[in-house]
Formats: sequence, C-alpha cells, structure tokens
Amino acid sequence: MGFQFGNLAKVRHVITYSLSPFEQRAFPNYFSKGIPNVWRRTTASFFKVAPPMILMYLTYSWGNNIYAQGKRKNPADFESDE
Repeated sequence: MGFQFGNLAKVRHVITYSLSPFEQRAFPNYFSKGIPNVWRRTTASFFKVAPPMILMYLTYSWGNNIYAQGKRKNPADFESDE
C-alpha cells in the first residue's frame, strides 16, 4: 500500500552507530574531571566577564541614584508656604 512511517525514503550510504542504553554511563568522570573542568573554565573567563558586569552594575546604580535625587522635592521651593 505504501511505505511505513519512518521508512518513507530510501537513504543510501549513511552509516549509523548506536550503543545500548544499558552500556552507557550517565555521568562518567563527573567528580574527577567534570568539577575541576568547570572550575578551570570559570577562572579562565572570570576576568573577561567580570569587569563589564561590574561596570554595568556601577552605571545602573549611579543612574538609579541620580533618578531618585531628581524625584525629590527641593525644600527651598516650599519655604514661603504656610
């Protein structure tokens, strides 16, 4: 009647390999190699990432401070009011 779903086209010259899920290890070398690798990569990129983030934080906090100062009322404007 027709091709079954999953076999709709004839693919040639493609070799696929697979490993049984029972033979795979979910977290191989997780503690012995994984955590030290994360630490190494973090320390290597810290000085590339941290300065712009610190600069942006300081700019953001400065801008919020200036905005808050602009929103305050000037007491000298209201000295003549009763």
